Amino acid sequence: MRNWRWVFTMLLYVGVVLKIGALELGRAQQTERISGSAGDVLEDDPVGRLKVFVYELPSKYNKKILQKDPRCLTHMFAAEIYMHRFLLSSPVRTLNPEEADWFYTPVYTTCDLTPNGLPLPFKSPRMMRSAIQLISSNWPYWNRTEGADHFFIVPHDFGACFHYLEEKAIERGILHLLQRATLVQTFGQRNHVCLKDGSITVPPYAPPQKMQSHLIPPNTPRSIFVYFRGLFYDVGNDPEGGYYARGARAAVWENFKDNPLFDISTEHPTTYYEDMQRAIFCLCPLGWAPWSPRLVEAVIFGCIPVIIADDIVLPFADAIPWEDIGVFVAEKDVPNLDTILTSINPDVILRKQRLLANPSMKQAMLFPQPAQPGDAFHQILNGLARKLPHDRSVYLKRGEKVLNWTRGPVGDLKPW
Repeated sequence: MRNWRWVFTMLLYVGVVLKIGALELGRAQQTERISGSAGDVLEDDPVGRLKVFVYELPSKYNKKILQKDPRCLTHMFAAEIYMHRFLLSSPVRTLNPEEADWFYTPVYTTCDLTPNGLPLPFKSPRMMRSAIQLISSNWPYWNRTEGADHFFIVPHDFGACFHYLEEKAIERGILHLLQRATLVQTFGQRNHVCLKDGSITVPPYAPPQKMQSHLIPPNTPRSIFVYFRGLFYDVGNDPEGGYYARGARAAVWENFKDNPLFDISTEHPTTYYEDMQRAIFCLCPLGWAPWSPRLVEAVIFGCIPVIIADDIVLPFADAIPWEDIGVFVAEKDVPNLDTILTSINPDVILRKQRLLANPSMKQAMLFPQPAQPGDAFHQILNGLARKLPHDRSVYLKRGEKVLNWTRGPVGDLKPW
């Protein structure tokens, strides 16, 4: 019975691939726009109704950190660097803080990498506290709102909780001095202590030029049904194997390592990007955090993202129709992935692929240099513009204080 089931599944799979391949070869590259898509929302240009003042900080908070380790320019947390560069030359920048809607403090809190490239966030709270002390001592604007009209880029796994392990991040919580500020962060999970109400969720950084250099002809048949490369177990940080990815990645491996429909492995081949362009579905399971760069890569390469991360808050969810371009699978349903994906109607697959082919959908996920209309930079600006005007209640009365500067773990209070 099991063998017959695989034969049937393989026949179904081949039929889907051939149908999709024939339709793609038989037409020009089509795109489709729907109400609420990135192409619609991004026409709402914030330039002219948004002004941002960029604080000038000593180089030890940003440039010197980058000079020490240029790998930060290509790291998945590099949005903090490129957003700073973008704002310095953006038409929304104002040199007059009295007319600013928003204030930005450029601190590169993720540019402290281990030899193998993993970020060490342990200095980040001290850096951020020091920078806030500096701007509050030298400019009057922080003090009048205690940061309610300020935004910060905090692209760690768990945002401004500044830790790469979830239980430690929850224990620490968001740095208290950022409680009134708007956070621009990659981390997004509903009802989680590391996600503030009003945060702007952004995609991780993926080098645009590198991805562009791996493009293959758009009419190449998608001969891989399900694709994934990455860890299934994080033995170094989770030796018992039950906590990493809440067991979802382990379930993928244990259930489908021998399934011919699933091209999954821990190896990372040089053809990784090309392989994604040959795949119909790309698995995007949670790791330590709900998101991963695979989400960006899947959208860029037109591979339908299979999002396995309960309660995830996706980047720019008010502009990108995630429900229409992706497939959502609950973590508990991972053992049924084969049945779920093979039961999707080929017409539904084609519609998702047409939507993924929309150039504005891809553009919204990238931080290109120089900036381009509708890219992730402009998505962030639109997010900031939508939060205007600031309610008068954000302004404190003379002498009023809300934030407690002495609150937090002892180690976070040390000078930096």
